[in-house]
Amino acid sequence: MIGIAEAFAPTYARARTQFLEAAATAGLGIASHRHPLAGSAGEDLAMDAVREGPADADRLLIVSSGCHGVEGFCGSGVQVFALHDAEWRDWAHAHGVAVLYLHALNPYGFSHTRRATHENVDLNRNFQDFGQPLPVNAAYRTVHPLLLPDVWPPAPQNAAAVADFIAAHGAAAWQAAITRGQHEFADGLYYGGTAPTWSNRTLRQVLRSHGQGATRVAWIDVHTGLGPSGYGERIFVGRDDAAAVQRARQWWGGGGATPVTSLHDGTSSSAFLTGLMALCLPEECPQAEDTCLALEFGTLPVAEVLDALRAEQWLQLHPEAPAAQARAIKEQMRAAFYTDTDAWKGQIISQARQAMFQAVQGLSS
Repeated sequence: MIGIAEAFAPTYARARTQFLEAAATAGLGIASHRHPLAGSAGEDLAMDAVREGPADADRLLIVSSGCHGVEGFCGSGVQVFALHDAEWRDWAHAHGVAVLYLHALNPYGFSHTRRATHENVDLNRNFQDFGQPLPVNAAYRTVHPLLLPDVWPPAPQNAAAVADFIAAHGAAAWQAAITRGQHEFADGLYYGGTAPTWSNRTLRQVLRSHGQGATRVAWIDVHTGLGPSGYGERIFVGRDDAAAVQRARQWWGGGGATPVTSLHDGTSSSAFLTGLMALCLPEECPQAEDTCLALEFGTLPVAEVLDALRAEQWLQLHPEAPAAQARAIKEQMRAAFYTDTDAWKGQIISQARQAMFQAVQGLSS
């Protein structure tokens, strides 16, 4: 076993090392898909895939981290702990479920303390049919000039304009306008892009490779940044299919103790989103029944998280910013998506571990 706190790492490079070491110690093979760019310290970047269980297993659980780069600090800890957890590994094996760990779906964002990819794309808004007209987020057009002012911290006029928008439309409308996803402002927040990103293409390749023999697939994707600190909201993120929603609630709902919300019925703390990553699973593994969950752990109040995102995006647009200010903004960003305390880490491992056990039970039922 490994201690809970020790499973979490202070940098992407260390997180990747711990993940690879845990896989090697467990005697598992590693497939590393190298990213074309370097990390913040010049290190290699990769989406690493580790599978435990037979290649022809018909039931597969995917556990992924780092879809939104900086959120990988949390998800990596979950994966490292799981690879050291003999009880968990024995449980999956006994139920005939293979487990695929996908470490750092967006390694560039993880290393550079960004939520977006190197293309400035929100990976979880990038899974669109780019041969068709892309969704239009008209509300984002209104808020974009407010989000990224010329100076940071924002001048009083900007703060007043933001306050006026929230007073007129409500905090939920502000959050939805920003986070739903948009394809018009390449320098903006929650940009979904106009073509598949490197992470999108690489993930699809991995899913085809590992999922083609499965008839039932569950996917737990670990996120942070929404909800009360340390609470893991279980959000159904698959297709808007009544049977799949019911299945997710049966598997992960804990008889009401751990309710499953949905993006489709307004029960989630997340706004309705477009271009979700989970939607590629039925495209790449059409033969499989898919049941997908985002496990979203709270950190700071949403207003503080959004301000951290605004600051970090402003920094991307102003590389001439003083070094001290750049460091402070990156620290603010990290704190918005990762609470570096033993208590918070304990909450994360407890809830993620429970969800993984539940997924195996559901897959084998």
